[in-house]
This record gives sequence, C-alpha cells and structure tokens, in this order.
Amino acid sequence: MDKRIKLEIKLPLVKDIELVAIEGLELMGRHLQIAEEKIGEARILITEGIINAIEHSENTTPFIDVHFIMNIDALVIIITDYGKGFDPSSVENPEIDKKLSSNYKRGWGLKLMREMSDEFKIDSSEKGTKITITKNLR
Repeated sequence: MDKRIKLEIKLPLVKDIELVAIEGLELMGRHLQIAEEKIGEARILITEGIINAIEHSENTTPFIDVHFIMNIDALVIIITDYGKGFDPSSVENPEIDKKLSSNYKRGWGLKLMREMSDEFKIDSSEKGTKITITKNLR
C-alpha cells in the first residue's frame, strides 16, 4: 500500500495565507505520524517559500500554487508563482554581523530554505518561479 499523500492548494495573495498551507502540512504529518520536530522544520520552509513568492514575485495572477507530497520518509514542497522571475545567483547571502547592525533584519528566506532542506532547487524565468524543496522526515 502506498502511504504517499498529496495536497495541492491555490493560495490567494493575501496576508497570512501561509497559515492555510501550514495547517494542511500539520494534518498530513499527524496522519502519517511524523515527528513534531520535523514538521516544525517544514513549517519554516513553507512559510519562507510562500512569503517570498507573495512579496517578491510581482505575480501576474491573483494566486500561487503550493503542492505537498509526503510519505513517512520525505516531504516534497513545490511553490510556484507567476511573476517576473529572478536570477537566484544575484541574491546576496546575508551576513549575520551586517544584519545584526542593520535596521533591515529581513532577507534570510533563501538562505534558510537552502540550509534547512535536504534538496533545494529554483527554476525561474520571466514567466514565474518554482521552488522545489525536499525535506527528509526520518
């Protein structure tokens, strides 16, 4: 029996909408009896990915797509926006000393997602951006 479950959500571009995706993640995790620590790490990944898509994409549609594929071993998160795209290599890696002494403390999203993921991929063009994150759950 295949214990893989999927969730596909079309999220409108409204404040705090990432909470809907997190609720879905938590329900899936409970269903598969995934450790709370792993679900907590996945919450951060999802939150950062969705907020980046909403805040930075200049999306040309009124929504983003979020897909989860989960089994007892791994979670795959796919977040797609339909905005302007960007060059991932042009994003500076934040330096902690500079951030701490700056008034602008934000800008950690990509770094967090890369470091907390077991696999992280960005596909971006003028038609939008798709991030694919794999998080091992064991």
